[in-house]
Amino acid sequence: MSYITTKDGVEIFYKDWGSKDAQPIVFHHGWPLSSDDWDAQMLFFLSKGYRVVAHDRRGHGRSTQVSDGHDMDHYAADAFAVAETLDLRNAVHIGHSTGGGEVARYVAKHGQPAGRVAKAVLVSAVPPLMLKTESNPEGLPIEVFDGLRSALATNRAQFFRDLPAGPFYGFNRDGATVHEGVIQNWWRQGMIGSAKAHYEGIKAFSETDQTEDLKAITVPTLVLHGEDDQIVPIADAAHKSIKLLQKGSMKAYPGFSHGMLTVNADTLNGDLLDFVAA
Repeated sequence: MSYITTKDGVEIFYKDWGSKDAQPIVFHHGWPLSSDDWDAQMLFFLSKGYRVVAHDRRGHGRSTQVSDGHDMDHYAADAFAVAETLDLRNAVHIGHSTGGGEVARYVAKHGQPAGRVAKAVLVSAVPPLMLKTESNPEGLPIEVFDGLRSALATNRAQFFRDLPAGPFYGFNRDGATVHEGVIQNWWRQGMIGSAKAHYEGIKAFSETDQTEDLKAITVPTLVLHGEDDQIVPIADAAHKSIKLLQKGSMKAYPGFSHGMLTVNADTLNGDLLDFVAA
């Protein structure tokens, strides 16, 4: 198993597949999952000749279940530690959900200043801000996120079963084809990680205002979002993000869920390849 150690002593697990001479694509996973959530994309891009890299966020997956640092600044700094250690250059960074926030902070604060980023992709991503505030009245009320914290603290195992079985993949919609293995794999990934990291991560993905991160990104950035996303509503995220990006483009998918990268991988992989290869 491969690990890098951050400046504050956290061991970050990572995967690094493919030729070291190929252009790297770096995948940033969502809450509360792991790099395993990118299996469909990593195998696809590996078959196309790319170098594919993904890491488990601190407190998630196989990385250290550290007590501190469960915030977007540390997430981005850990991603930079991976990029520096592996010397990833001309990389395309793709982030899903909370991982999209990680990508936005990484590109703005680390990747661009170091000259390591070629492009970025935000998929079903949380920026610019999920929480309802005076300056963001369209956001979700704090009670929504307090409910997530309560469910996690009360019975994390059941909560991590109910979320993928319901709104995450749209399996609660009439006529939906339910994939039991997908639900179990989501549960497996979540339960490997730290309850504390997951609990504190809710604040990170809901209350971090990334307006300035998005404004600072100068590389071409693709925004992809499902119109039936029940976790990160498209109106609160993608529609706002695209207005802030300097070189942004966007594609929306009618009827697609928050977990479209998994249940609609064939469609998403083709669109991602078109952007990466352009």
